[in-house]
Amino acid sequence: MSERRKHDAADASADPQEALSDSEKAASAAAHRLPEPRHPELTLAAMQQRVDAWISQYEEGYWPPLSMLARLSEEVGELARELNHHYGHKPKKAEEPEGDIALEVADILFVLTCLCNSLHVDMSDAFERVLHKYTHRDGGRWTRRTPGGG
Repeated sequence: MSERRKHDAADASADPQEALSDSEKAASAAAHRLPEPRHPELTLAAMQQRVDAWISQYEEGYWPPLSMLARLSEEVGELARELNHHYGHKPKKAEEPEGDIALEVADILFVLTCLCNSLHVDMSDAFERVLHKYTHRDGGRWTRRTPGGG
């Protein structure tokens, strides 16, 4: 192993949580909890059906896959821009309106759902298969949290 990789491995093994007080650890754990879903009935299958119902109203229907991929790339770029404004080194100009990260994510979901629908991809099945892949391939890669430990 090269010296650089040894150094990187040593840095990666340091636990940043060790330097935190108990109250800081609790606050950090609370900040990483997911919000309560506002629409728990909205499954991936329901999302695909709702998008299909919306698209089906129009003669044009779904765009060709490469056009949707270009659109998906545009939407990912818009999300990247918002994230960079919020968390990166590029603040917004004073005249730029405040963006909404959640809406940028939703735009990506919409276009991705259109793409999946046009290709007859069952998003629920695809997600279950990829989660199975990650669970089996990467399940032992990281340190598991201990119950009650955050």
